[in-house]
Amino acid sequence: MKTVMVVVGTRPEIIKMAPVIRALQKNRIPLTFVHCGQHYDYNMSQQFIEELNLPSPDYGYKVKAYSQGAQTARIIAQMEKLLKKTSPSLVLVEGDTNGVLATALAAVKLGILVGHVEAGLRSFDLRMPEEHNRRLTDHVSTYLFAPTPTAENNLKKEAVWGKIYVTGNTVIDAVLQHLPLAEQKSKILEKVGFSKFALVTAHRAENVDDIVVLKNFLEAFDEAPIPVVYPMHPRTKKRLRQNRIYSKIKKSKNIQILPPVGYLDFLVLMKKCELIVTDSGGIQEEATAPCIRKPVLVTRLSTERPEAVEAGFAKVVGIEKRDILKAIETALKNRRKLPQKSPYGDGHAAEKIVEIIKMELSF
Repeated sequence: MKTVMVVVGTRPEIIKMAPVIRALQKNRIPLTFVHCGQHYDYNMSQQFIEELNLPSPDYGYKVKAYSQGAQTARIIAQMEKLLKKTSPSLVLVEGDTNGVLATALAAVKLGILVGHVEAGLRSFDLRMPEEHNRRLTDHVSTYLFAPTPTAENNLKKEAVWGKIYVTGNTVIDAVLQHLPLAEQKSKILEKVGFSKFALVTAHRAENVDDIVVLKNFLEAFDEAPIPVVYPMHPRTKKRLRQNRIYSKIKKSKNIQILPPVGYLDFLVLMKKCELIVTDSGGIQEEATAPCIRKPVLVTRLSTERPEAVEAGFAKVVGIEKRDILKAIETALKNRRKLPQKSPYGDGHAAEKIVEIIKMELSF
């Protein structure tokens, strides 16, 4: 029997694959759902699966590894065993994590077709492990589901072997599907101590593993002209404790640290905040959804989401304290009217992807 295997491993993958899983179910396409184990913390993964009313994974793993290479290798080994056991017709992966690359490599070595959701993103910054992952995954994939024409052009320039389809990004599907539920269920605003605030996140290795950069961020947040609400990634909290900074930050009257929040809570925080300061790629996309439409300051040196910048939603502000503070002040003072439409599609990306799969594999 022909089946599609959907593999996730992190919070953003679960969110972006949720509409695809629903579209596969709606079309009655046999589905195997796998969690490859890259994030094994409950708050970072299983919580999101339950919140989004997704089926429990048919197979789930926990991968504890202390280096990029070890984690990637362990996921390759376990996915190879599973793929041999289940023999799916197609493996769908999303994004640019170690789990995505590992799963794609395991599949292609066994002659199993790979479909890459969100193909063609490029930061052109090889310091980022995500850039290696997304490039390599694109070059072993049979079907490349590019979210935008810019992503399509990147793939064509690199002469990838697979078939390219421009579908939009499933992240917009996810926001539109889940915000009404979030506003109905979430109680997160009862925990927020400010009526107006900036929402901030930081989790990328090149930022939080560099204590100088991390201090820049925290000093900027502490001195920001608007209170900051900061759901803190476990990786960041660990780094702060290692450098004996966490207790000091907890005492700041301008920063409210929250534990990692669920997806529904995060949607409500995005909807309510004045602006977003982040190093996340997915949040740059989510902020462009018609029901969110918030300015985003990107605390990185580059972005693989140039469409958000070109549309006026996002601005890359770098990692220096002075630049971050100036950008926050400017964004609050000069509020720009943001576009009504997202550059990442109309919220029907998952349906388009599943229609392509039906056509290509004759489901």
